[in-house]
Amino acid sequence: MAEHIHTDQNDKRPLKSVAVVGAGISGLAAAYRLKSQGLAVTIFEADGTTGGKIKSFAQNGLIWEKGANTMTETEPEVGKLIDDLGIRGKQQFPIMQSKRYIVRDGKPQLLPSNPVAFIGSKTLSAQAKLNIFLEPILWKHKNSKEKTPNSPDIYQEESVGDFFRRHFGQEVVDYIVDPFVAGTAGADAESLSIRHMFPEIWDLEERFGSIITGAIKSSWSRKKAQRDAKHVTHGQKRQRGSFSFMGGLQTLTNALSKKLGEESLRMHCSVLSLSCNLQGNPPHNNWSVCYARNDASYKEPLKEQSFDAVVMTVTYLPMSIIITTFKKQDVKHPLEGFGILVPSKEEKNGFQTLGTLFSSNMFPDRAPTDQYLFTTFIGGNRNRKLAKSQLKDLQEVAVNDLNKILGVGSDPLSVKHIYWNEAFPLYSLDYNSVVAAIDKLGKSLPGIYFAGNYRGGLSVGKALTSGFKAADLAISDFNSKGLCTMIGTDHEVK
Repeated sequence: MAEHIHTDQNDKRPLKSVAVVGAGISGLAAAYRLKSQGLAVTIFEADGTTGGKIKSFAQNGLIWEKGANTMTETEPEVGKLIDDLGIRGKQQFPIMQSKRYIVRDGKPQLLPSNPVAFIGSKTLSAQAKLNIFLEPILWKHKNSKEKTPNSPDIYQEESVGDFFRRHFGQEVVDYIVDPFVAGTAGADAESLSIRHMFPEIWDLEERFGSIITGAIKSSWSRKKAQRDAKHVTHGQKRQRGSFSFMGGLQTLTNALSKKLGEESLRMHCSVLSLSCNLQGNPPHNNWSVCYARNDASYKEPLKEQSFDAVVMTVTYLPMSIIITTFKKQDVKHPLEGFGILVPSKEEKNGFQTLGTLFSSNMFPDRAPTDQYLFTTFIGGNRNRKLAKSQLKDLQEVAVNDLNKILGVGSDPLSVKHIYWNEAFPLYSLDYNSVVAAIDKLGKSLPGIYFAGNYRGGLSVGKALTSGFKAADLAISDFNSKGLCTMIGTDHEVK
C-alpha cells in the first residue's frame, strides 16, 4: 500500500492520479480505497447521482428501491466499510428473514430453514429429499473425457442446471435452483456457467466431490478458525443475513460519496473515449480521458484529462420492477417473511413474474402501518420481451400473480415502474472468453483495471469487494512500476 506520495515541486497535485469510470458501488469503493491511500481520484459518472443501480426513493410514507434491495456481510470488507463510514447504527435486518417461499402447483410453499422442517416440507417430493440426503454417496461424477494440456476442460463451461442435476436431480433444479437464479440474477439455470455464477460451490466439488460434504467440512473449518482467532470475542458477534439501512440501501452509497467529497466527482460526465500513450519509462500521465457534460443546462465543449491509469468495469439482462401498495384489509392471504420466488415450471399455472419481495414485511418503515408494499420482478432471461412491456401490461401481470399468491382483492393504491435495460450481467456458458478478453486487455495496457460484478458474483458485497481489489492492484502497480491509474466499473463498459 502506498504510504507516501511524492509530488513535483512545481505541481502540488500528487504525481499518482486515478480516473474511475462509473460511480456505482464498485467505482465508489475503488475510489474510497485509493483516496484513503493519498492518491488523487477523479470519478466520472454519466448520471446525476452516485450509486449506480443502488437507488432508494421516499414518497408519501413509502420507501422503495430501484435496484438492489438488500446485501450481506459475507465479505469481511463490507463490515469494515460499514464501521469506517459510521453507519452501523443505521443497519436494518428483515423481520423473519428466514421465512421465504416458492410457488409449487400454483400455491406458496414455505422453504424449510432447518433439517427438521425440511423433512416435513411440501416444497420437494420424498424422492427429491432422499436425493439430497444421499448426495454425498450418490452424486454423479463429471463425464471423464480424456483431456490433454492443449485441450480445454469440457466442464469449464458446465451450466448451473447440469451441475446441480448431477448432484441432486431434476426436481431440485426445477423448484430450488431455477427460481433462485431467476430471482437473484434474472437468468435461467441452463444458460449460466456454474464456475462463474457459483464459484464457491464449484470449488467445493473440486476439493471434496460432494457439495454436502464440502459445505459441512468448510463450515467446521470456519468455526475452528474463528475459535482460534484471538480477535474474535463474544461481544463482537453480529447478526447475520441480508440487511439494508434506514432510508434504503442508498444510505451506503451516499455515505461513500460524502467521504469522497464533491471535488472528486464529475457528475453528468460521459466518458467518450480513452487513449493510451505507452511512451516513457515509467509511463507518466499516459492515459487520456475525453469526456463531455451531458447535462442539457450545462454548455461546455469536450474536455480531456490525463491520468496514469484507468479502472473499468460488462451481455446484460433486462428487468422490470413493479412496486405496488395495497390496503392490508384488501390482502386476503398475507404471508409473513422475506418474499416468494416463482419457478419457470409455474408458467403452466399462469404465473409470469420471477418473484416478489414483501418489502414492508421485511422493513416496517417502507410503508404506512395500514399498507403492504410489494416489489415484483418481471423479465430477465426468462422473458426479455415482457420486461420491455408498457406499465399497464406489467401492472396486470404483477397483480395477477399477487392475487394467486396473496389474494389481493382490489387494484393497488399506487404503482411504480422501474425498467433496467441492463439489470444483470449474464454469466453465460461462453463467459470464460469474456473474462479472458478483459484480463488480456488489462495485461496488455498498463494502468487499466476492471471492477464490478462482471466476475466473482452479482451481489452488492461482491461488487464492492471487486472495487477494493482493483484499487489494491493499482496501488501495488504504483509502488512497483510507478504507474498512475484509471479504474472503470461494469455499468460503464459496453
